[in-house]
Formats: sequence, structure tokens, C-alpha cells
Amino acid sequence: MSDVAAVENLVIKYKELQQEVGKIIIGQHDAIDHVLLSVLCGGHSLLIGVPGLAKTLLVNTISQTLGLDFKRIQFTPDLMPSDIIGSEILDENRHFKFIKGPIFSNIVLADEINRTPPKTQAALLEAMQEKSVTVAGHQYKLDAPFFVLATQNPIEQEGTYPLPEAQLDRFMFSIFLDYPTYQEEVDIVKSTTNDEVKVINPIFSAQEILNLQHLIRRIPVADNVIEYAVSLVSKTRPNSTKAAQIVNDYIDWGAGPRASQNLIIAAKGYAAIHGKFSPDIEDVQAVAEAILRHRIVKNYKAEAEGITEEQIIKELF
Repeated sequence: MSDVAAVENLVIKYKELQQEVGKIIIGQHDAIDHVLLSVLCGGHSLLIGVPGLAKTLLVNTISQTLGLDFKRIQFTPDLMPSDIIGSEILDENRHFKFIKGPIFSNIVLADEINRTPPKTQAALLEAMQEKSVTVAGHQYKLDAPFFVLATQNPIEQEGTYPLPEAQLDRFMFSIFLDYPTYQEEVDIVKSTTNDEVKVINPIFSAQEILNLQHLIRRIPVADNVIEYAVSLVSKTRPNSTKAAQIVNDYIDWGAGPRASQNLIIAAKGYAAIHGKFSPDIEDVQAVAEAILRHRIVKNYKAEAEGITEEQIIKELF
């Protein structure tokens, strides 16, 4: 199949994917699109929302529609790195044997990731970047495809540990889930308080997802689009030559080169699912908020004046 035909086929199957997810998840269309986009682009996502907005259900449903193996890790203050990546034990012959942890899966849901101390959070760093883990000097490759979809509760501060910038940077998207509209909430209550069992049909296989990841990377991008993405990221860095005034006023630290890479890959994916064979500047802008919002660090003045990351990013357009 040619790349043109593959993109056209992706558009059809992506709509089927949305319909399957929509059987369980009502509303949250932007969040669903961003999670699916991160999977197609080979990235990880951080889902942020108050309790009860179906963050865990969303990840579970998407894993079923993608035909992928799914494991959930509930992050707690006493969770140890070995509880995630696995550990070596002595077998009956007194030889060390590696017992794989739950990270050996296609989709790993790191539930309430900010509830565990930095030492355990750091256990995910190598897995997210290298798609492998190292235990006792031995490197073990993770299953392919591999994604970390983490959830975080923004309103609970007690007993939480903020994610370090190095770890936040490894998430392609930071996705906010908002309260449903009135009508969506009515539909949610109707669909979840009856005895109907909804069947989810897998739309893709693991191999198809790997093929789509390669397809998206092969999509050509014009130089002016790449220059726009790099320029946009450069504008988030205070006191740099391209920094906008709003950035100098309200930002302590801007986004790094990984943001530029993610902007282009995500723009390719966004263009592909909308039937376009090359991304333009509008596609970069469509994914920019979710890619940049967790990579810029506001200063005290921004906090005091109630300036949000989204306001700053929109100004940069």
C-alpha cells in the first residue's frame, strides 16, 4: 500500500476508532484525540483532571480499541521502583532470575503519578525515553509499541510530589480534562446507570500501530513549517533573541528542543488523521498548547496575576 493510500485508510479507521471510544466515553473529544494522537506518534501523555472525569476509564477504553496489552499501576507513597520495573530473585537452583514488573506492557497507566516519591517516579525515565529498563546491569527491552499514559489530580496537594521538569519533558502531551457540559453529564448518567453491557471492538493491532508510527514519520514537512515550530519554541525562552515580551515578563524557564521535535511529529499525525499529506502551520498551532503547556515554568508574577500557560502560548501565535 502506498503512503497516500495508507493515509486515506487511516482517516477511515480513525473515525471508527472515535466511534468505538465514544460507546464508553461521552464528551472529552479533545482529550480523546490527543491521547490517540500521542499513541499514533509514539509519544506519552499526562492526563490532568479532578476525580470522576473518567481518566482511567478513558485509557482503559483506548487500550481495548487499539488491541493492546494494558496494565495499571496505582502510584502510592510506598511504591518502590522494583514494583514497577521488576526485580531479580533467586530461583530453586540459586541462580538469579528476573521477574518482569507491570511496565512490560504496551500501555502502562501510571495512575496518580504525583503520589509517589521522586525515586519511584524516576524509574519511568529510562522506560519512557529508551523503551528499555536496566536491572542489576542488564538491559531489558520493553514490548513494542510502548506508551505511558499517566494521570494526575490537580486539586490535591497534600501527600503529592510534583513531577520534575526532566520527567514532564518526556510526555509529548499534557492533556486537561474538563467537566462535561450539562447535556453530556445527562447522557453519562443515563448510560452508566443501566444494565447494558457495551462491547468494544479492537480497530487496530499492535503491528498496525507500529506501521502507522513509521508512516507518520515519513510524512514530508516544508522547511517553513519546521522553522515556524522551532521559532515558536524559541519564543518561550526568556531573555533569548526571539523571546516575546510576555515571556520575559511571566516565564522563568522555556521549552527545550524536545518540544520542537514533538511539535513536528504531532503536526504530522494531526495532518494525517485529517486526510492531509503534509502538515502546515495551522496543524502546528492545533497541537502546540498540549505540547508546550507543561514545558514552560511561570514565575511568581504570573501566578500573582493569574496568567495561564495557555494565555501565554496563544500570544506567541
